[in-house]
Amino acid sequence: MIRGRRRRALVKGVVLDVAGGAQSLGELDLAGMCRRHGLPEPDRQVIREDPTGRRYLDCRWRCGLVAEIDGAGHRWGLAVTDDNLRLNEVVVGGEQVLRFDTLGLRLREGQFMTQLRAGLHALGEPGVEAPSG
Repeated sequence: MIRGRRRRALVKGVVLDVAGGAQSLGELDLAGMCRRHGLPEPDRQVIREDPTGRRYLDCRWRCGLVAEIDGAGHRWGLAVTDDNLRLNEVVVGGEQVLRFDTLGLRLREGQFMTQLRAGLHALGEPGVEAPSG
């Protein structure tokens, strides 16, 4: 038996996630959750120009829904203010934003995925049905 071959699928998945633009574990978690819940995966690290310069959105779907995933660093110092200003520009520009925290994604995956499904459906993302129940 050749060592290391059992992780080939894992390594392939990580490479595809990173090549797809993931910059954080939270983004990778969300991508996996989308796959598990039958939702389309978003574009990641989408560049957006606003009056203050170039910004990066964590996740964006074609329908205009944006998901921002906040790790602990988003709660320190002026990071909250910077995030608020950036996301307000996104909303003023006509897109909708859902906020996720990495801990919440792990502890309440079902609730967050129901909200994501509802948002994608409401904005007309192709192939997304309304949440059941």
